[in-house]
Amino acid sequence: MVKIKLPLLITYWLTIISAMALNITPWIPPFLMVVPDWVLLTLIYWALAAPETASVGKAWLVGLLVDVLTGQLLGQYALAYAVGVFLSVKQHKRIRHYPIIQQSLAVCIILLFARVIIFWTENINHQAVPMDFWLPVLTGALVWPVVSRTLRKIRGL
Repeated sequence: MVKIKLPLLITYWLTIISAMALNITPWIPPFLMVVPDWVLLTLIYWALAAPETASVGKAWLVGLLVDVLTGQLLGQYALAYAVGVFLSVKQHKRIRHYPIIQQSLAVCIILLFARVIIFWTENINHQAVPMDFWLPVLTGALVWPVVSRTLRKIRGL
């Protein structure tokens, strides 16, 4: 088995594109309301693991692509992702040395900040927000150990 090591930037974009594909995957109704934001989880991973690769500008661009991909208000996910990556990059030295349970809690807080921004923009747009709107934050924190370990293997560490 030949192991190919891709450059970090190519790996970054391939994982982001894969996360976007997961975001638009048609899930069955019971899982639809608890599916975490795969793109933001991937962006957080890269902000913690390789902050020189992740940036607020790239997160903004990815957010605009997700806005267009999902048909949401333009700039909604861009702002949420930029804030999430900003918080992750600012605290990356601290968070990446936490045990995985504490990392999950920190990721949960970052996901919550991003979800509050999305909630805020949807309320400005006068859209009704159901109670299950907040469940992806919890599932994102629960799947963080798996996402982190998977992306670490993809990265080659």
